[in-house]
Amino acid sequence: MNSKIGAIRFGLISALIAGACGLVAAQSGTRLAKLEAGEERPGGAATTNRATKTRNAFSQHSAGIGFEGESRFKVGNAIFRKIWVSAPASTKSSDGLGPIYNARACQHCHLKDGRGHTPAGNWPDDDAVSMFLRLSIPPQTEEQKRLLAERRTNVIPEPTYGGQLQDLSIQGHAGEGRMHIEYEDVPVELGDGTVVSLRRPTYSVTDLGYGPMHPETMFSPRVAPPMIGLGLLEAIPEAAIRANADPLDENGDGISGRTSEVWSNENQQVTLGRFGWKAGNPTVRQQSSDAFAGDMGLSTRMFARPAGDCTQAQEKCRAAPTGEQNGKPEVTKQMLDLVIFYSQNLAVPKRRNPASPQVLQGKQLFNSIGCVACHIPTFKTGPINGQPHLSNQRIWPYTDLLLHDMGEGLADNRPEGVANGREWRTPPLWGIGLTHTVSGHTFFLHDGRARGIEEAILWHGGEAAAARDSYAALSKKERDALVAFINSL
Repeated sequence: MNSKIGAIRFGLISALIAGACGLVAAQSGTRLAKLEAGEERPGGAATTNRATKTRNAFSQHSAGIGFEGESRFKVGNAIFRKIWVSAPASTKSSDGLGPIYNARACQHCHLKDGRGHTPAGNWPDDDAVSMFLRLSIPPQTEEQKRLLAERRTNVIPEPTYGGQLQDLSIQGHAGEGRMHIEYEDVPVELGDGTVVSLRRPTYSVTDLGYGPMHPETMFSPRVAPPMIGLGLLEAIPEAAIRANADPLDENGDGISGRTSEVWSNENQQVTLGRFGWKAGNPTVRQQSSDAFAGDMGLSTRMFARPAGDCTQAQEKCRAAPTGEQNGKPEVTKQMLDLVIFYSQNLAVPKRRNPASPQVLQGKQLFNSIGCVACHIPTFKTGPINGQPHLSNQRIWPYTDLLLHDMGEGLADNRPEGVANGREWRTPPLWGIGLTHTVSGHTFFLHDGRARGIEEAILWHGGEAAAARDSYAALSKKERDALVAFINSL
């Protein structure tokens, strides 16, 4: 368990209490933060005003998309929601699923285009749990070491089960296994004596369908992230993201964000990673193609058949019929282009009550205790060919898209590309306050262990430990204000 979280559980050390209480005392005499121009519309002119308090809040298209754009968005949505079936089938544009997979539709993981969930709870419209287990092993050969060093791959897949555990399968094939989670309650005492219970998960795999795993297998659980604002994040100029990196902490602020450098299948070169919990993919296209392959076993132009994780040890899986026709992949270029456009244009909703005194007090605290060091509030997008509504927009995503050491408590101990086992990409916060409205839960962090925003904050460690400790020293009224601000985003 993270020793710094343990320090909070047993009471903050006197120096921390004195420093944090001094900070709070200084804040009490300051004015509330102001609502900045454009802040209430996090996606700039592309922000949607529609359905911001309904379950469809994350399913709206970008404002200013135009009639033709709206038509493309709707067709992309239909493909995103499409239920794929095994091949051969009479539905020639929808077959090729699996043979092993995690979901039959994109929508099954990204519930209403929002955040996935852990197995707890009751979601009758979801035949998966929108949470999966990534697998890999340390490099075993010089060739594998070379591929990792040259960024040609982010991980070395487990030799029998591949890079992801697929728990479902088509008829006549065995699923790979089941992820099992056990939680331990960890009480944490805050500065005012309030005790908060955190859930510490332990992961294992049962019902293995293809024999034992490699003895050095590393696991990393992942919950599907929300889909909003992806095109705007993709539109942030690379130089703007790199400008915030400080890998050697040369400014001495304790924050040493690093860029993720990954292989671009489109450009056949190393480039900046932006998407995924460890920023393992550079573009929406590569992220989407990777999901089609890994989650559903579907081929694209980027990931050819056998798509997904049919390893050399799974001969029957590799020999299964495909849905490819006339040399075209199962997800054709036209279909993929429409899904990409849809994903790029799922709009960020406008904020709720951004000018309320409590929210503005929370903003002041969010800034002063150091949360903004990683959750950078605002960027300006660059020009995007064919999508002027996403171009040159002042946006408010509250992320730096960099990798940060989040401490031992959140470590998965599984390297991915340049990210080590303690590092995670700063997730955007926009829309986070609508999670329960859209997805029916408030499970946060990469594996959904946090049951609310406060638990998520208290799991922060590493580079975020100072901000977490300052939060723990706040009064309840101040903590409520900070949470209210985050919920307004």
